[in-house]
Amino acid sequence: MRALIFDLDGTLVDTVYAHVFAWQCAFAEADMAIDGWRIHRRIGMSGGLFTRAAGRELGHELSQQEAADLQSRHGELFRKLLPKRRPLPGAVELLKFLRSNNIVHGIATSGSRPEINASLDALEIDPGLLVVERGDVLRAKPEPDLFLACQQRLGVRVEDCYVVGDAVWDLLAARRAGMLSIGLLSGGYGEDELSQAGAFRVYRDALELYHSLDELGVLP
Repeated sequence: MRALIFDLDGTLVDTVYAHVFAWQCAFAEADMAIDGWRIHRRIGMSGGLFTRAAGRELGHELSQQEAADLQSRHGELFRKLLPKRRPLPGAVELLKFLRSNNIVHGIATSGSRPEINASLDALEIDPGLLVVERGDVLRAKPEPDLFLACQQRLGVRVEDCYVVGDAVWDLLAARRAGMLSIGLLSGGYGEDELSQAGAFRVYRDALELYHSLDELGVLP
């Protein structure tokens, strides 16, 4: 039985650039200005990994307290910037189709509640849909823990899972988990980048994926 495991930000909901700006503002407030493009290249990591990586970009090793303060401020700014979330094209329809056709699927995200609640609400997901979040695992992307936890809770084999993500960090984590991955361009990474990171197929967005499910062999 094939299963689909979805990333959330940039894959199903249009939140990537709000995250970029929120991080940029949080660092600027702490007198650590960082270019937006450098932030974007790290989106998809957990907040903890992100702050450490951003600190290296700045040549400044962040203390645990500095990292925690930046993550907290990022969350505050993100909720102010994007109180209402918008599903990416085809995301709602794709999830409804999978549910109505009993195709196994779940969400595995580096985000955490309550921050992700508005995104899940915007997707009109079934209350029973499996959502694995950052707090459910020891390590976040690019480690494979999120996807493996989702796979185990879905009750399917690793080799039967497709990971759907928009960032190279999603695809790297999928490779480490031993899963095939599908890249979506909706998070801002290029097709070549996603392919080189290991994507089996690359689609424009969830809508194009929805119309291409037959290529993955998941249709009933």
